[in-house]
Amino acid sequence: MKGRVSGLERKTKETEVSVNIVIDGTGIYDVRCSNSFLKHMVETLSRYSSVDISLKAKGDDEHHLVEDVGITLGLALKDAIGKIPIERMATKTVVMDDAMVTVSLDIADRPYAEIDCPDPLYRHFFRSFAMSAGMTLHTLVVRGFDEHHIVEATFKALGKCLKFALKKRDTEISTKDRALVKGV
Repeated sequence: MKGRVSGLERKTKETEVSVNIVIDGTGIYDVRCSNSFLKHMVETLSRYSSVDISLKAKGDDEHHLVEDVGITLGLALKDAIGKIPIERMATKTVVMDDAMVTVSLDIADRPYAEIDCPDPLYRHFFRSFAMSAGMTLHTLVVRGFDEHHIVEATFKALGKCLKFALKKRDTEISTKDRALVKGV
């Protein structure tokens, strides 16, 4: 593994999740999860973000599993970024058949999530991911009627945003903590 790396485990009464990510990867994934749709979405996120993801997850029910995978991925992302300056912000729109979804994010340790998603389970995934990663995340369904297509388009747009926002910079994009105020 090369680049910015993180490996984390989350064990609760309901779930066991372990994840290893490489931010400077190529989108290689190894996802082992009993929920086939969640498995497909994590693989999609990996492919579109170019973040290598190795994930093993099991849980007592779909809700706990989806939530804890979102939390663990978010924490691993935050850990892998560390204090390295990154592009931070991105907005991408993705279409998939009937669905058109726009995702905007800012990875600035200011957790907030405004999630437009017809599936409450995946609305919860995106919120858990954003809060754990310390990012501001907005998703907007521009149009669409097939929930599967909307959720998948959201994961693709999130991946494309991450691919851009995680690019290294020489300096931080922020004015916070940079100016010293001297006595008046």
